[in-house]
Amino acid sequence: MTETSVTWLTQEAHDRLQAELAHLSGAGRTDIAERIAAARDEGDLKENGGYHAAREEQAKNEARIRELTAKLRNVQIGTPPDDGKVEPGMVVTANVAGEEMSFLLGSREIAGGTDIRVYSPTSPMGAAINGTSIGDKVSYTAPNGNEIAVEILAAKPFEA
Repeated sequence: MTETSVTWLTQEAHDRLQAELAHLSGAGRTDIAERIAAARDEGDLKENGGYHAAREEQAKNEARIRELTAKLRNVQIGTPPDDGKVEPGMVVTANVAGEEMSFLLGSREIAGGTDIRVYSPTSPMGAAINGTSIGDKVSYTAPNGNEIAVEILAAKPFEA
């Protein structure tokens, strides 16, 4: 596994995602299939709102199953090393365009029910700071075209 393909998850987040995947793949699929069958038995499918709603829910359920499966495929459970290097799974404190802010670099799945701001390692800022160290200064181009300066002040492993 390369560092860029790893998703860091706490044990709690991993267990929560595994439970969600098991439910969606088992009881969730069964429940939706039963609703589709019941709606199909009502007759004309062209004007059957319940049927179309159940099919849409089925599509969303399958998309979430694919997302969770992919996310759990390259997962590292625990926390990254506390070496001051910015990488997924770290809470980063940075001076961003003159404003100090702290955020989690990684997946929203890691943060769970916390209210910490999360930036994806593939976002413009996340990609620019991933792999940097405390004291490094980088910049990235924001979606609006502005160049944003970032200075890394601290990087600590996320603790739920």
